[in-house]
Amino acid sequence: MASSWTCPTRPPTSRPSDDPKAARSPGAFPQARVLALCETGSHVLYRWLIKPCRRGEVSMAASLLRWLEPAMLLLWDRNVLSYRNLAQVQSRGAHLLARVKRHLVLTVRQALADGSYLSQVYPSAKDRRHDRHGLVVRVIEYTLDDPARGAPGVVHRLVTTLLDARAHPAEALIELYHQRWEEEATIDELKTHPRERPVLRSQTPGGVVQEIEGLAAGPLRDPGVAARGGRTPGDRPAPAVVRGGVEGAALPVAGGAGRGGGPAALVENLLAEVGEDVLQPRRDRINPRVIKRKMSKWAKKRPRHRQHPQPSKPFRESIVIT
Repeated sequence: MASSWTCPTRPPTSRPSDDPKAARSPGAFPQARVLALCETGSHVLYRWLIKPCRRGEVSMAASLLRWLEPAMLLLWDRNVLSYRNLAQVQSRGAHLLARVKRHLVLTVRQALADGSYLSQVYPSAKDRRHDRHGLVVRVIEYTLDDPARGAPGVVHRLVTTLLDARAHPAEALIELYHQRWEEEATIDELKTHPRERPVLRSQTPGGVVQEIEGLAAGPLRDPGVAARGGRTPGDRPAPAVVRGGVEGAALPVAGGAGRGGGPAALVENLLAEVGEDVLQPRRDRINPRVIKRKMSKWAKKRPRHRQHPQPSKPFRESIVIT
């Protein structure tokens, strides 16, 4: 998960390169870039890095991957995949499910029963020609037959280190990768609801880091709390930062302290508060990739985009494995 945070004024020790750049003009304020490992079910930030916006996401990812643990499944976008990052994920004992760019050469080594196939990722084109230092991966190619979900016939490719097609069918992995968009809701919860201003308050680099750390690691974003917050088995745990804000969510804790319940009662009251806001299943919807003003590669928003056609079938039923 990557996000940019805007500062109100340029900190005294910042450089012009810390300002965001656009095709037409430089940005108005300096920004900090935050890259994080986000748990999609509870919306908890597991680990994160804070750097100036001149640092790219791909270069930051290598430092963040060291926090992976065995049996974790990492989902990431197609810009992050590289031989080095893939090797680091495997060295940590974790697994990967990632989208890849169309120009990446992935030769079929072994076709599998579910339509996927085994291939190898190499550190360079020369290594591919000599077939050395390759890392075995499983490739899943598919299209979507629902016109509302994109141009028909466009082939999407996923790469995963889960090589067993029986234990992990291709269709199930495609649907699972779709959950990566939960990170967008996490960014909204973190940057919009707990904050009272559209920009950070701090005027110094140290203050900016401290403010972002406080928002990311607030007391209500504890993984244990989020995981135990569901009231019934099978419920998805609620996000630790609720829309009522940090202060509102902390009221039951303060009430528990006034009743003399002690630390255990504080935790139970907090769990009860978090458990009241269980995440509901995400609506099956899609929006056009357009903007109000033409300042990027996306098409300009037009009146026809306001009533964008919605999917005619659930995502799983629209998958066509090629």
